[in-house]
Formats: sequence, C-alpha cells, structure tokens
Amino acid sequence: MINILFIHQSAELYGSDKTLLLLLKHLDRKKFNPIVILPFDGPLKSALEFENIKVYIFPVLKLHRKMFSPKNLFQFFIDINNGIKMLDKLNKVNQFDLIYSNTLAVLLGIIYAKKRKIKHIWHVHEIIESPKIFTKLFCQLLQLKSNTKIVYNSIATQRFWDINNSLSKKSVVIWNGLEKIKQPITDEEKEKIRTTFFNASSNEIVIALVGRISRWKGQLVLLDAFKILSKNNLAIKLVYIGSPPPNQDNFLFDLKQTIEKNKLTSNVSIIPFQKEISKFWQSIDIAVVPSIEPEPFGLVAVEAMLANKPVIASNHGGLTEIIINNYNGFLVAPNNDLELANAIQLLINYPTLRIEQGENGYKRALQEFSVESYVKKFEAFFDNITYL
Repeated sequence: MINILFIHQSAELYGSDKTLLLLLKHLDRKKFNPIVILPFDGPLKSALEFENIKVYIFPVLKLHRKMFSPKNLFQFFIDINNGIKMLDKLNKVNQFDLIYSNTLAVLLGIIYAKKRKIKHIWHVHEIIESPKIFTKLFCQLLQLKSNTKIVYNSIATQRFWDINNSLSKKSVVIWNGLEKIKQPITDEEKEKIRTTFFNASSNEIVIALVGRISRWKGQLVLLDAFKILSKNNLAIKLVYIGSPPPNQDNFLFDLKQTIEKNKLTSNVSIIPFQKEISKFWQSIDIAVVPSIEPEPFGLVAVEAMLANKPVIASNHGGLTEIIINNYNGFLVAPNNDLELANAIQLLINYPTLRIEQGENGYKRALQEFSVESYVKKFEAFFDNITYL
C-alpha cells in the first residue's frame, strides 16, 4: 500500500477542487491510501468523505497577497509550527510515502517534505503573471531539491514556469480529466432549467459563461460582445453561472451594475455556483470561456464539450490545447469583444454548425480528457516516483 498525503488549498468545487476529487474518487484504493488536508469545511470535504476518504482540517499555509503584513506573517510562522506538529501525528500513524501539494498556493507540503525528507509532488494548476514577486517566489520554490517531481496541468503551464527548461527532467504534463455525463437530462428538465434559471424560451439561444466571477475570467468582455449581438439578435440570452472568490464580492457588484447601466437585466442572468453543473451545461446552446489572462487549463471547456456544446475561448493558455479552432469551437483574440461577438454570431446563424462542433467536442473530450486516462496516468506516475 502506498500512503499519500494530499494537501489542497480550498474546499469548494471549482477547477482544481474537482480535479482532486475525481483523482481520489477513481484512484485504486487497493494500492493507494489517500489522506487529505483541507483548510476549511465545504462541499469538497463532504464529497471526499462520501467516498470514504479521510479528511482533516487545519492550516495548509496558503500563500496570498495580504499575508505580508507583520500580523499575518507572525500568524504564518505560528501556523508552520502547528502544521508540522499535526502532520507529525498523522505521519506517525500513516507513514507517508509521498506528499502531494495540489496547486502552488499551499506551502505546508513542501515545508514538511523538506523537514522530514519525504518525497514531494507539486501539482501546478496556475499561471501567475502578477504580482511579479509571487512569480519569482514560486519559481524558486519549484527549483528546490525537495521537489521530487512537478506535474503541470498543461503544456502552457509548464512553459510559463520552466522558461529555461531547467526542470524538464523532473516535470510531466498530465491533462485534467472529467467523468462522462452519466444520465442526460430530459427535454422537459432542460425546458424547466431554461425557464426557471435563464428566463429563456425554447426558441432563444442561450450563451453561457461558467466559472468564478473575477477580474480575469472575462465576464465584462463577454457582456460587451453581448451588447453588440443584442442590436441584431432579439432571441438571445446571456447567463453567468458562478460566484466570486471569498472577500471579492466587488466583482459581482460591478458586473450587476454594468448590466443595469446597459439596460440588459431582462436578457442577462447571474446564477450562483451550482453543484450539479452538468444539468446546466446540457440546457445552454453556446459555451464561452473569454478569459483575459491565460487559463492554465480550462476545465469548464471540457465540461461543455462533454455536454455536446461548441466552445468559444480565448486564444491563449491551456485553452489552446483543448479547443481546435473551427472543429469543436473557435479561438478568438483575448479581450476582443468584436471578434468574440463575430464568433458567437456565426454559431447563432448556423444551427447545424453548433451541432457539428458540439459532437466533435464530445468525441475529443472522451479521447483526450477522460477521467480514466487522467487517473491511469497518475497511478503510473505515483508508482514510478515511489520506487525512485
């Protein structure tokens, strides 16, 4: 049995949370024994415990912008001491073979691995262009010898962090994977969701952006594109599904204000984060991922593809590895509302193109981004690193 300590920076069910849940849910439990550390309670904890995975709550030493005040730095060093003591207790019982840090945001794993000389894996899900001090800091942390291996979620993420190719010998790219939709919803269920949540009739085209409401996810550029489209298309609706990060409600406030200012409240809906997101994907017509900064991967694009939806995405980052232009969607220039509007208009005008690109996307998702392939690659990876 290989005992692995998994440390994660959140307990929600967004991108990196989902990838961890799916990995542990499908991991061969006869061969691998996962123990999980989370910083707080939440839906991820419940989902993991439903799979009979042990979860513990205590500080994971999460790096954030506000930590560099004297008060927060003092608390950080207290948390280091407490975290090591707690992990020592767990390690005494479980004798960890590997420590897996999920996302760069958590530092407890690398600190403990270095102190106790345990093999460490850092699964990198981020591209951090600013602030530059964070970029430099993480580059140095990834260079540490106590990092046994580094897993990147895309080629784009690897290229960002390994500029000089100095980490290539201990790096690997494993694309994220998702489960197939187990039971498609009925036409009646789709209509109910469209009517109740989207305020859309059966003959209206629903355009959706699913994800965090934040500075860089592109909600405002999509709204600008929708304004352009609304001049010539009466039967369209725009839907945002997601919530802002903790303590960042100002992004949601600004979005609502902009919608009201442009008199689009009857055509634009904002829906909070939904646990059963596949039902909503199946009920929309066009998926948009208009991130103005590079997505390290772009899991929502794969979710849309598994629901047979065409995806229009920004032409940078990991999205360029998921979307094949004019095959399962379109890649458009980032932060360009006119080019985005033109791509959406093309899919509005040609229903058969929407169907064709949706079918192509579904095939590509099964072939390249299945949960089976994702977990199989990780199991082989864990095996190899254990016997290094």
